[in-house]
Amino acid sequence: MAKVVGAVTIDRDRCKGCDLCVVACPTDVLLLQPKEVNDRGYHFAFPANPEACIGCASCAMVCPDGCIEVYRVKVDTNS
Repeated sequence: MAKVVGAVTIDRDRCKGCDLCVVACPTDVLLLQPKEVNDRGYHFAFPANPEACIGCASCAMVCPDGCIEVYRVKVDTNS
């Protein structure tokens, strides 16, 4: 039986920390970096709980700057 898991990548240099992706994620994968800022001075989003990603791409759809890419991978659970 195969299971679909997701993976999210964020371009932290372009992220302006608008928090839309954090709110849109149904599985609480993303958070804003509380202590670090990018070169533009923004607290950027990062995958705080990456194993919970289901690959729905809600975060990528709401990102106004196109900083997020979501991948879906089938994992064989019979191993």
